[in-house]
This record gives sequence, C-alpha cells and structure tokens, in this order.
Amino acid sequence: MTAKNSVVAIMCVFLMLVPPPGSGQAPPAQPSPGFRPAGMFSGIVRPYTYREEPPAQLGNSNRLESLLRAGRIYLSLQDAIALALENNLDIALQRYGPRIADSDILRAKAGSTLRGVSTTVSSATSGAVAQATGAAATGGGGGGTTAVTTGAGVGIPNLDPVATFQYNWAHQTSPQTNSFTTGTNALVLTNTAANFGLQQGFLTGTTVNFGWNNTLSRTNSGRSDFNPSASGNFNLSLTQHLLQGFGIALNNRNIRVAQNNRKVADLVFKAQVITTVSAVIGLYWDLVSFNEDVRVKRQAMGLAQKLYEDNQKQVQIGTLAPIEVVRAEAQVATSQQDLTVSETRVFQQEMIIKNALSRTGVASPSIADARLVPTDQIRVPDVEAIEPVQDLIARALASRPELAQSRIQVDNTKIGLVATKNEMRPTLDLVASLQNNGLAGLINTIPVPPGQPARNPANISSFFVGGYGTVLDQLFRRNFPNYALGFQFNVPLKNRTAQADMIRDQLALRQQEIRQQQQVNQVRLDVTNALIAVQQARAGYNAAGKARILQEQTLDAEQKKYALGASTNFIVIQSQRDLAAALSAEVTARSTYSKARVQLDQATGQILESYNVQVEEAMSGTVSRPPATLPPPE
Repeated sequence: MTAKNSVVAIMCVFLMLVPPPGSGQAPPAQPSPGFRPAGMFSGIVRPYTYREEPPAQLGNSNRLESLLRAGRIYLSLQDAIALALENNLDIALQRYGPRIADSDILRAKAGSTLRGVSTTVSSATSGAVAQATGAAATGGGGGGTTAVTTGAGVGIPNLDPVATFQYNWAHQTSPQTNSFTTGTNALVLTNTAANFGLQQGFLTGTTVNFGWNNTLSRTNSGRSDFNPSASGNFNLSLTQHLLQGFGIALNNRNIRVAQNNRKVADLVFKAQVITTVSAVIGLYWDLVSFNEDVRVKRQAMGLAQKLYEDNQKQVQIGTLAPIEVVRAEAQVATSQQDLTVSETRVFQQEMIIKNALSRTGVASPSIADARLVPTDQIRVPDVEAIEPVQDLIARALASRPELAQSRIQVDNTKIGLVATKNEMRPTLDLVASLQNNGLAGLINTIPVPPGQPARNPANISSFFVGGYGTVLDQLFRRNFPNYALGFQFNVPLKNRTAQADMIRDQLALRQQEIRQQQQVNQVRLDVTNALIAVQQARAGYNAAGKARILQEQTLDAEQKKYALGASTNFIVIQSQRDLAAALSAEVTARSTYSKARVQLDQATGQILESYNVQVEEAMSGTVSRPPATLPPPE
C-alpha cells in the first residue's frame, strides 16, 4: 500500500510541474521555419522557440504592370489611390505599427513594462512645383518616435510563472577535533540535493512561491540513526499587498494602456493612409493640370509660329517692316521656352508619382521609361453644394484620427495616475507560509563509537524507515507541518518621492488636456479655412473662365483688324500672350479648386469615404477593386 501511495504521489507532483499545452496568458508563438517542435513536448518548447518574421515585401503589386501598355501607364484616379494603398512605402512602414502594439500587449500580460508605440506620420510627398520652389518637403521617413507608455507608480507583479530547478552533488571530508558528536575524527559526508521552485504573481498584488526541496545524505558517522537518509519538504509562501500595490485595477494598468496603444497604432495607420491618399490625389490633379498647361503652351506656340510665318511673307512682299519678323521670332522663342518648362515639369511630376506608387521607385526600366497618361479630368460642378460649417466641424471632431488618439493618450495618463496615487500609500504586506516536512532512511549499519551502548533497531520508529516514497507519503499526509503568519509595515516618513511623482503626473495630465483642446481648436480652424479656400477657389475659377473668354474674343478681334491693317503686330503678340496667360490661369484655377476640395475632405476627416478607401484593404495591401479598363489602342 505504501509503494502504491508513493507512485501516486510522484505522478501528482509531475502533473503539477508540467503545464498543459496552451495554458499561458498569451497565445503561443509560432515556431521558426527552421525548428518545428512536435509531439508531447511541443507545448513546452514552443514559448522558447525563435520565430523569424517574414521579410519585408519590396515588390510591386500586379496592378501596376496591368496598367502598362505600349510604353504608357494609363492611370485613373482610383487606380492611383489603389496603387498607393498597395505599394506606397509610407503605408507599408505603418503596417508594422499594430503588430508592434500587439507585442506590447504580450509584454503587459507578462507583467513587464511597455516599450511604447510610434505616433509619427510620414509627411506627404510634394509635387514638382513645390519641390522646385522648396514650398514643401518630400515625404518618406519621419521624425522622432513618440512612445505612449505609463508613468511612475508601484511595480507590477511578474504575471508569467517562473520555474527554477536546482541539482547539486557534494562530497565533503572534514577532520574533527572531537569525535563525540560525529563518532569519528574524519567525517565524510555525501549530499545530493534536487530542488524545484515555482513563482507566480497575480493582478491582485499577490505573489505565491512553491518550493519542493529534496536531499539524500550518506555519511560515515555512527551517531546517525539513518544512513543513508532522505529528507524533503513542500513549502508554500504567499505575500499579499494590502495597501501599496493592492488591486486588479492598479496592476492591470499596463495591459489597459497596451490595449489603448493598439487603438493608437490603428489610428496612426489610418492617419498615414489619409495623408498618403490626400497627397496622391493632389499629385494626380497636378499632373492633369500640368498636361493641360502643356496643351495651352503648345497652342500659344502654334499661334506665335503662325504669326512669325505670316510676318515673313509680308516682309517679303514689302508690306511690313523687317523688325516685326524679329519681334515675332522673339515671341516664338519665348513660347518655346514656356513649352519646354511645362513639358519638363510634366516629366518631373510623372517621376514623383511613380516613386509614390511603386515600392521600387523608378528602378524598373519599364516603369521609369513609361509615360503616365491620366484618364480622369478635373471637373468643377456647375452648382456648389452648400453645407453649414458647424456640421462640417462636428463631422471633423468625430472623424479626425488625431483627436481620437489624443483622447486615448489622456486616458492612458489617467490610468498611470492611479498608480502614482497608490504609490503614496504605506506598504502593508500579509506574509503567510506553509511547509510540510518528511524524513526517511535505512537504519545505520555503522557501529556506534566504542564505549557507547549499541544501537537497538527496535528503539527506532519504523515510521521513518524506508526510501524516498516514504518521504513523499509524509509530505502529502502533512505529518510534520510548519505554519507562519505575519505582517510587514513600512512607512516612508516624508514620502517626498511619491509626492513629487504625484505632482508631476497631475501636471502632465493638465498639459495633455490643454493640448487636446488646442487640437480641437485647430480642427475647427482647419475646417473653416478649408471651406473658405473652396469658396475662394470657386470664385477664382469663375473669374479665370470669364477672363479666358474675354482674351479669346480680344485676340480674334485683333487678328481680324490686323488682317485689315487696322491693328499692329505688337498688339496681336500682346493679345496672344494675354490669351496664353488666361488659359494657364484657368488651368491653375481648376487645379486649385480640385485640391481645395481634397483639403476640405481631409480637414473634415471624410477623404477616405469620399474616395471609397477601405482601411482594411490598406492594412492588407490588397485592393479588391479591379484596375480600370484600358482605352482602345490608338
């Protein structure tokens, strides 16, 4: 019966030591490609297995190649947005943000400190004009990293269980000055110790330690009743914080902050998508307007060339002074210069767009040499939709991701403030311990020293005679228990560190509340300014259209008068310049209006909805909408 109990005891202890698969506080990590644990030990090995993250995807999506035909990329606005969602490196960089935040949640569930998440949004890519004038910086990269973490406060218990194993074998030979105690002047002792410990912290502020200690001793002393002998003990100790460090709401603060940081990472990603999409739309409309400007410049070049040829004919027949040919030739050269500037600006804009819509930039020769052909044109509605500014502001306050991010940061600071308040309390800990002891061995066969009564085995309790199974029986039956209960109370007499932390964290909270109000005020101002910009751009477009009509009619009248001899060559050239300027002004006004509408959508936080952009597709890097149908071959 005793042997059976010993076997059962050993099995129970083994089951206590081996955790069931998947019993951790976080989902198990996937094994690395080079090592895949299998079998009954897979659940034990998995938490210690290195997992290599997949390499960064630096290849373009198939959409870009599908839009390429005969050395041209036929690009609609929706395809440009889709290519940005699939290939833009700023968006690809921000895709790692939520996964980094997930790793912080894993750390928080283990009771560790947070490493923080980045709140940096890469700046938008500027167009050809802005880069030439230095009005805006080129996007890509980003500034410093703002970490969203907790502040001061009491420490959080280690929530991951920690197991310790110890084995020690020792052989000792000690000369003795007196043989009365040991029965010999040369004491030889061999000890074998095998110990196991398990520590676990809990969110309540509780720390539990379990220990299982075992020692096997063999000696040459005749004084011991048992030789060899085995001893062991189970000990369970508990420490509970009652004041400082007490409470689930206090000790799970890092978990809550990490979960909030996960929301922040999603908001930062959304803000990056908004920034990138807005920039791509602006670049696209700039390209459309630049192409329109090339058409205008070619028209002006054609008029200047025709006037030059007409003047040459009149000089040849003697009806016009030769200086008029020189004047017309100068106008041709000026028009040619304007056309060259306009054409090279288109080429520069195409390269900027390719770099924004491709992971490899213009490294591919087929992409670098291909010309972009925008298939959408800027259209200004006949009637402007009117919406009250207060409705636009309310929509912006509900939709702008930076405002939601600011609210979460304030919430994180308040969570950390709970820990700072708790730090001001004295330390009062409840300490309790329970230990079961066991001892067993064989009756010592070494004779007692001369002059001492011989050892009588009948006088030795059979309760202690046996092997390690007897020790386990005693431990589980709690034959030799020890109990202890106590309190530990520590009071910092001045508590100045906690007071300073409390003041600092409260002031930091007030600063964040002020910054949050600043952001709200700025959002209101952004919406108002964007709405005013749309109104101004609309008025500018209407005025540019009227001015273009006037200059067309003026040039037509001057050309007719010139044919009849009622006008001069100088006035005709001046009318041609005025018409070219009016046409360019109308193109610019149309582009300004389109970008003002984009700016209004961005200010109200509605640009993704306005252009049917799904954040989930941006996160996955795959847009379900198929590419636009290419126009028929010319």
